[in-house]
Amino acid sequence: MNDFRFPLGQVVEDAIDFVTEVFGGLFDVIRIVFPGLYDAVDLALSTPPFWIVIVAIAALGYFARGWVLAVGSAVGLLLVVGVDQWDNAMDTLALVLVSSLIAVALSVPLGILAARSELASRIIRPILDFMQTMPAFVYLIPALILFRVGIVPGIVATIVFAMAPGVRLTELGIRGVDKEVVEAGHAFGSSPSRILRQIQLPLAMPSIMAGVNQVIMLSLSMVVIAGMVGAGGLGGEVVASLGRIDIALGFEAGLSVVILAIILDRLTGALGSQRRKPKRRASGDPTTRIGTPDPRRAEPRDSASAVPQHAGGKEHL
Repeated sequence: MNDFRFPLGQVVEDAIDFVTEVFGGLFDVIRIVFPGLYDAVDLALSTPPFWIVIVAIAALGYFARGWVLAVGSAVGLLLVVGVDQWDNAMDTLALVLVSSLIAVALSVPLGILAARSELASRIIRPILDFMQTMPAFVYLIPALILFRVGIVPGIVATIVFAMAPGVRLTELGIRGVDKEVVEAGHAFGSSPSRILRQIQLPLAMPSIMAGVNQVIMLSLSMVVIAGMVGAGGLGGEVVASLGRIDIALGFEAGLSVVILAIILDRLTGALGSQRRKPKRRASGDPTTRIGTPDPRRAEPRDSASAVPQHAGGKEHL
């Protein structure tokens, strides 16, 4: 009995080998598409002079939350330039943006599916629990086997690790929409797709934006782990500082990661709060359009029904 050992790890390894052989073409496409997206975003961030990117991010911060975020973003990014980590910071930002974009593109439809189907929700929830509790380093092992060393395994591992809160908060937001408003849409003959687009998604947008914020934060937390498989950027610098016991390099790269995290968190948080304000107005809009009679249309009908009687009465008189 003591010699009994269930070969679970060997089963998983065989499954990975099977997936590699069957879906080899799909992985080849991913090996082309993901680096292409990353190179395009990295080129857009790294080609202009650093001050242009800083001014653009500061302007975005000003319109999102005000001059405090604009000045704070500019000072933080100038500090990144001052410690000679600008190029690495832009590489990291490109990795985070691409990973977050793909994670959001996958997690929002899955959250909608989970909210509209109880069976899908019961299937997706344990998978999300598994993804969130599994140590992040474990994702790198199959990613390395499937995509080799470089930026692609870093992006794939980041997507798998970061997309869980996007799914959960999207499902939570849609399930939290007032059922009376949805029933009003059904009562007035709106199609399910129209109810989703015009009622559920607008009212669930604050929760969805909170999920987007969490996806970006978790993506940033993976940059160091992604640096271990050759993703480069600030994560690569942190890994290099570990190998050389270089405290100065590790602190400067780590501080640059923190600055990027704060800026992205404040920007996405501001976008979510801006969506929350129209929510109150939007909470009345769908019912106004779908469920509440339009008084401008009701008045002429009443007056029209009254005028002929009155006019007819005069004619008879």
